[in-house]
Amino acid sequence: MAGRYELPRIAGVQYCAFVDPSGGSSDAMTCAVAHYDRLTKRAVLDAVRERRSPFSPDDCVIEFSALLKSYGITRARGDRYAGEWPRERFRVHGITYEPAEKSKSELYTELLPLLNSGRVELLDHKRLVVQLCGLERKVARGGRDSIDHAPGAHDDLANAVAGVLVTATSGPQPMRITDAALRRLSIPSVPAAFLQPSFTNRFRY
Repeated sequence: MAGRYELPRIAGVQYCAFVDPSGGSSDAMTCAVAHYDRLTKRAVLDAVRERRSPFSPDDCVIEFSALLKSYGITRARGDRYAGEWPRERFRVHGITYEPAEKSKSELYTELLPLLNSGRVELLDHKRLVVQLCGLERKVARGGRDSIDHAPGAHDDLANAVAGVLVTATSGPQPMRITDAALRRLSIPSVPAAFLQPSFTNRFRY
């Protein structure tokens, strides 16, 4: 979207986020925020952040956590190969970090048809466009496709954006209602017996 560099938060819209962590010595650390527009049936990229090396990982986590909270986000997905430290550091700042179930190659594979069919809206970000266009598809010996950046290139922005756009088009996540949340609302927790299939199957709506 030419001339669109970032979108502000809209009340009532559910946002999601994806983080590509880095230790700060070589690769950049990136974060992307997006939402799904039910009217246009498109995933919309709202904001991206990139911290290039060298940088302090802790300072980067603080900056990214503030960005996520400004969009009402308390839960973000991210690269599952980053180990435990992203979960620990984001947790300190009120963000739950969940390792992504899919590899970045799988995310790129799912992003491609979304891009080709015009089902996403990207920001006007030159480095992002360069990284997306620089991705290469390779075929391993076993015949399995793999998508990654070219040797010597980077895809940190592309990884975060692919992750958040695929997440946004996957539909809303199931709501988790904990006993702690019910206590804050002064609502007694639901007895376990009410959650058994033998009980719930008695009701028809």
